[in-house]
Amino acid sequence: MTDHQGTAPAQYGRVMLKISGEALMGDQGYGLHPPTVSRIADEVESVQKMGVEVCMVIGGGNIFRGLQGSAQGMERTTADYMGMLATVMNALAMQSALEAKGLHCRVISAIRMDEVCEPYIRRRAIRHLEKKRIVIFAAGTGNPYFTTDTAATLRANEMNCEAIFKGTKVDGVYDKDPKKHTDAKRYGEVSYDEVLQKHLGVMDASAIALARDNRLPIIVFSLDEPGGFRGILEGRGTYTRVHN
Repeated sequence: MTDHQGTAPAQYGRVMLKISGEALMGDQGYGLHPPTVSRIADEVESVQKMGVEVCMVIGGGNIFRGLQGSAQGMERTTADYMGMLATVMNALAMQSALEAKGLHCRVISAIRMDEVCEPYIRRRAIRHLEKKRIVIFAAGTGNPYFTTDTAATLRANEMNCEAIFKGTKVDGVYDKDPKKHTDAKRYGEVSYDEVLQKHLGVMDASAIALARDNRLPIIVFSLDEPGGFRGILEGRGTYTRVHN
């Protein structure tokens, strides 16, 4: 359980930021909270100004969660497609917040909707990153039964990202819920296999397995801590690193 203080900065040139849809709703119970979206955009801007190429995947749980719809009797495939559309709405909101700060941003959807965003073409997406544009991947993988965690890991591999940054409500991975257990212990680092064996809830199993098979580290940190995203890239702050 280290705080990673005073260590040499990790030299990541291109990273994937994965956040949940719930991160965009602030203290509300549903939907988008514009000041919260703007604050997250500030975090992304500060990292991009370091010269780091940033791509993003945002969940859709603040609007619609496919698994929840399925549990309430909706046909699973239909529910999952509705969840994918929710991620497009969140991606457009984040694009608007980033562009309001003068940043160049592209939303790329796995489901074609050419009037509002670009279709996913890998080489074009990489070119956007090379031109220092922020790229937001929407609509998951475009397939039902896959989460946005898996989509983030897939796109991170396709874009040759050097790490996935998973922004959460807590400052890393704990052995149990720190909000419910005062004796919960945070891992400074943990292996992919340990995450799977202990069901630590970093990401779903298919996302962890995909990251493990491609040796893609996952950095779990608190998105609620101002400057936390940039701080880790500068080699300070509190987080958990998931790796081999």
